[in-house]
Amino acid sequence: MSMSLVGIYVALSKPLVAAFPVLLLAWLRFGIAALAMPHWLQPTPDEPPMSARTRGLVFLESFLGNFLFSICMLFGVSLTSAVSAGVIMASIPAVVAVASWLFLRERITVRIGLAIACAALGIGLLAFTPTHAPPATGSAAGAPSMPWLGNLLVFCAVLCEAAYAVIGKSLTGKLGPKRIASLINLWGFVLSMPFGIWFALQFDFTAVRFGTWALLVAYALAASIWTVWLWMTGLRHVPAAQAGVFTVLLPVSAALVGVLVLGENLTSPQLLAFAIALVGVVLATWPGRRT
Repeated sequence: MSMSLVGIYVALSKPLVAAFPVLLLAWLRFGIAALAMPHWLQPTPDEPPMSARTRGLVFLESFLGNFLFSICMLFGVSLTSAVSAGVIMASIPAVVAVASWLFLRERITVRIGLAIACAALGIGLLAFTPTHAPPATGSAAGAPSMPWLGNLLVFCAVLCEAAYAVIGKSLTGKLGPKRIASLINLWGFVLSMPFGIWFALQFDFTAVRFGTWALLVAYALAASIWTVWLWMTGLRHVPAAQAGVFTVLLPVSAALVGVLVLGENLTSPQLLAFAIALVGVVLATWPGRRT
């Protein structure tokens, strides 16, 4: 559920980056979410005090998986298509599995390995299918179309998402999901504040339509509250490598929104690639033999 929601808001952020400067959009996202969950900042009675290491992990979780992910993703989708972003994000499962093996010493089972191979095969197929950024609209009109740069930024977002999964696994043993979500969102708000204020002073907010404001609120709540809480709650019960396989639902939902809502094209090779990626999810989640 978490990764499906991420894919949806990744695709739907495309109209938002046409209406707002990227750095202002990121600041508004964190600010709206902060207003919605101040009560989540309180620790639960069974939570131990945060150590210096835990505070450092919370900062890294926000800086890499929240702040940098948002910046790279928003700039990326403004330069490429939602389908292209979905293609590149299909590599997240493999990157998460490798990172969990390197940093968490988690064992990669045969089935998880096959699931990762399916995700890699999917993105390999899509690599041979040319995708192009659609014409710019709104405030982005007239901007140069650079899908290669957009794709590169989306891949940087993939690396940030892998860090988010691995660090999140470490945090779930120390803090509750709600507190993690609120803390990393607060850090995101602080990190983006200088850029947000700068662009806000020069931006004409009266030119933004009501529908765009409604989409912004839904984006902020989904990106900073619902997806984080769902992801951190799930990480309490599954290894990071296995959880990483579920990130394949991110590109699938992003591409579907790009096609069904934004009017982008989805080719037969892309459909085949996403089908293979879903086979990976089945492999990763199929119940093992009881011993």
